[in-house]
Amino acid sequence: MLKGLESLASMKYPGRLIIIGIDKTGENHIVIYAITGRSAASKARKLVIERGTVWTKPTDEAVLRKGNIKLLVYPAIYINKGIAVSNGRQTEDIKEHLTRSKDPVEVLLYSQKHWDYEPDRPNFTPRISGCILPHKKAALSIIKRASDGSSIKHVFEIPLLAGRGKMIATYKGENREPLSSFQGEPLDVELEGKKAEEMAELVYQALASKNKKKDFRIAVACVFSRNIVQKEFDIYIINRHERTKNRT
Repeated sequence: MLKGLESLASMKYPGRLIIIGIDKTGENHIVIYAITGRSAASKARKLVIERGTVWTKPTDEAVLRKGNIKLLVYPAIYINKGIAVSNGRQTEDIKEHLTRSKDPVEVLLYSQKHWDYEPDRPNFTPRISGCILPHKKAALSIIKRASDGSSIKHVFEIPLLAGRGKMIATYKGENREPLSSFQGEPLDVELEGKKAEEMAELVYQALASKNKKKDFRIAVACVFSRNIVQKEFDIYIINRHERTKNRT
């Protein structure tokens, strides 16, 4: 079940994560966004589809408002002549730049010029983002806090090879205080799922904790896109107690 997702399964607490790649046929672009959470406010969320965009939305607004709403509610995946994905409101800026360059690295650099890591002391959660452009071009990025308080920004061009993907997360994977930011380059993953539903289930299972008392899973969204320009895609979402599928 976890073949190719061992690097994810080994993380006790990854925070938020993005996987970008191509399915084994080489025909479908794949984007996966997953949320794990420890606080009550973070857990009071779900992923929903609104007009082709995947959003984080509250399941309990009273509980969610105990956290920082600006950091908890945002468009996570946007599809239109490209795919933009992130763990925050920077998704909107990436969306605006999808058609302004044929270079995915440039798209992420320009769209995040004025963004910094999240102001959630003491973790200072990194902002992770990604994009896929037509003709199999993709990139991932991370903005994290340096020891002097400044922002460190890394952008990685991602080769899109059949059955292969790259993953980036907000945290290193340890469940500790404070949380350590993700280190190094995006990790290799294998994309064994033949459709959005199957791939989402594989990731959801990889996120399962061996300690049933500490199941941090909140939601997973998976996009399979046959033609980005023509907006041909399937989306499958797993929330804690429901499954949602959307086909366009």
